[in-house]
Amino acid sequence: MKKTLTDYNYTNKKVIIRCDLNVPINNGIITDDTRIKESLESLNYLIEHKAKIIILSHLGKIKTEEDIKTQSLYPIYLELKKHLNTNVYFSKTTRGKELELYVSKLKPKEVLLVENTRYEDYPNNLESNCDSCLSKYWASLGDIFVNDAYGTSHRIHASNVGIAKILPSAIGFLVEREIAKIDNILNESTHPFTIVMGGKKISDKTMVIDNLIQKCDYLLIGGAMCYTFLKAMNKNVGLSIVDNDNIDYCQKLLDKYSQKIILPVDIINKKLEVKDIDNLTDDDIGYDIGPKTNLIFSNILKESKRVIINGPMGVFEEKEFQNGTKNIYQTLKENNIKTLIGGGDSAASVNLLGYSNSFYHISTGGGATLEYLEGKSLPAIDVINDK
Repeated sequence: MKKTLTDYNYTNKKVIIRCDLNVPINNGIITDDTRIKESLESLNYLIEHKAKIIILSHLGKIKTEEDIKTQSLYPIYLELKKHLNTNVYFSKTTRGKELELYVSKLKPKEVLLVENTRYEDYPNNLESNCDSCLSKYWASLGDIFVNDAYGTSHRIHASNVGIAKILPSAIGFLVEREIAKIDNILNESTHPFTIVMGGKKISDKTMVIDNLIQKCDYLLIGGAMCYTFLKAMNKNVGLSIVDNDNIDYCQKLLDKYSQKIILPVDIINKKLEVKDIDNLTDDDIGYDIGPKTNLIFSNILKESKRVIINGPMGVFEEKEFQNGTKNIYQTLKENNIKTLIGGGDSAASVNLLGYSNSFYHISTGGGATLEYLEGKSLPAIDVINDK
């Protein structure tokens, strides 16, 4: 068991909390504040317990000087000021006199947001390579470290693993909740247990499939992923996306688990035509699963006791191709099926389609959840002090 937020006395202590405030920003406007709101519970706990709070977070990737100009956390600072009932400050620098002055002047219950940790990635990748000097510098600013950035817990960075190796540490409420919820749905003994997988690449998900297919009763495959499996069955998939490097992998999986793997029997193409899988032409491109497939998938999901979803069924960003993904969510909601939404595009589709309050758990971490479902440990959580 890892130490949690409730295991320390924070009165008058400088607490560095690593949050995941990597939210989408368009022309300075935050278009989805989910991750900010998910961080508030831990932040408010630290405020209530009279800590001096220093927030570290990344935003996007910083590879050029232009990225530095466009990836500032300043809009997130303005948003935090709206949500936190205390003084909130912003350091435009990630190290140096300005940052140190802000830290020295912090009073109990006050909050300092430090500029994008990945500014330290240009030009030498100091943050992403967990540079020891940078880790020591950031650690020198605080007394206790809290990791509440579940979405980056699979990364070994200076702002999570680096600091945690130096300071007394704990996981925040968000990380604690994520791990507990995922463990709960993975370790239950209820059946049928169904996995729904979509998205584009098989290569990103082979290890998840390998880890879960032995445990599940059904693996429903949609999205662009399904066309690699169909290609492995010698089906004509037209111009649909195929991961050619993994055709052999899909073939072996189909040979071994043919009773578990359920593939689409019809699709909707770019022209909005419904086509049976056996009737695709050379120029067809699948954009969503079709109505027959929706019915097959729904019937399996209605009988399921627990479901994990990783990836949408189609190009959900376009209204014409939302039906497959939406039908799955509606079926699960109507039948009150215990469902884990595995972050990334799955979480984005849930929010876009209006199902954000409909499921057992919607993960805030795409890559982190993917690795956890693979059976891997998460280094930024492993490094946290044990109870």
